Amino acid sequence: MIPPVANNFVAGEDVDGVLSHVAATNETGISAIVNLLGEHYDDEADAAADADTYCELVEQIAERDLDACVSVKPSQIGLDIGDDVFAGNLARIADRADDHGVFVWVDMEDHETTDATLDAFEANAREYDGGLGVCVQANLRRTEADLKRLAGVPGKVRLVKGAYDEPKSVAYTDKATVDEKYREYLAFMFREFDGGIGVGSHDLAMINHALDLHREHGTPFEVQMLMGVREDVQERLVDTVPVYQYVPYGGKWASYFYRRVRERKENALFALRAVLG
Repeated sequence: MIPPVANNFVAGEDVDGVLSHVAATNETGISAIVNLLGEHYDDEADAAADADTYCELVEQIAERDLDACVSVKPSQIGLDIGDDVFAGNLARIADRADDHGVFVWVDMEDHETTDATLDAFEANAREYDGGLGVCVQANLRRTEADLKRLAGVPGKVRLVKGAYDEPKSVAYTDKATVDEKYREYLAFMFREFDGGIGVGSHDLAMINHALDLHREHGTPFEVQMLMGVREDVQERLVDTVPVYQYVPYGGKWASYFYRRVRERKENALFALRAVLG
C-alpha cells in the first residue's frame, strides 16, 4: 500500500486507481500524462509485460473518454536489452494508441540513451502522423542540434531542464547556464516549430517566458507539471494555456517518490506539508 505522503506524488498501484485520479484531475480542466512506473529491465518478458499494460491503458483511457495520454520510458520497454526490442515494443504501443486516438510520449533518460530514443521516436512519429512526442533535456550540450533535427518531425517535443546527473563533458551542470539554455531553446522552438511544444517546468519564470513567446509568435504550446508539485499553479494556468499533469502509478512507486523528494528541496517541503496537514 502506498503511504499517504507518497499518494501526493503517485496515483495508486493499478489502472483503476490511476484513471480515477485522471478523471478527478480532468474535472479541474487539467489533462493527464499517465506513466506506469518501471525502468532498466534486463528481461525481455518484463519489458513485454509493461508494453502490454500500456496497450491496456490506452484502451481504458479511450473507453472512459478521459483527457489523457501515456508516457513510456525506453529502458522500461526494452532499451537495455536491445534497440530492436525497444523499437518493437514502442511500435506496438503506438499502434494500439493510434487505433484508440491516444497520444504517446517517449520519456528521455540519461545521455547514453538519447540517440536510440530519438531514432525510434522519429521512425514511429512519421509512421503515425504525429501521434507521438519525445522529451529533450536543456542541460545536454547536444540539445541544440537535436531540436534542429526534430523541428521537421511530426509530433510534439517536451523541453525539460534535465534531472540526470550527467558528466560535464556532455552537459551543462550549473543552474544559471541550464536556465539560459532553456530560454534559448524555447525561443528556437517557438520560432521554428509549427506547434506541439511541451514546456515541462515548474519554474514560473520559464512558463512566463513561454507565454511571452506565444504572444509573439502565436505558436501553440502546453505546460506540463508533475503530480503533487505546484498543483495550485496548475489550476490557475488552465484558463490561459493547456495544462498536463504527469501522473505516475504502479507498484514501483517507492524509488520514484524518493527520487522526486531528493531532486528538489521544494518537493521535500510538499511532502512534509502533506504529513503535517
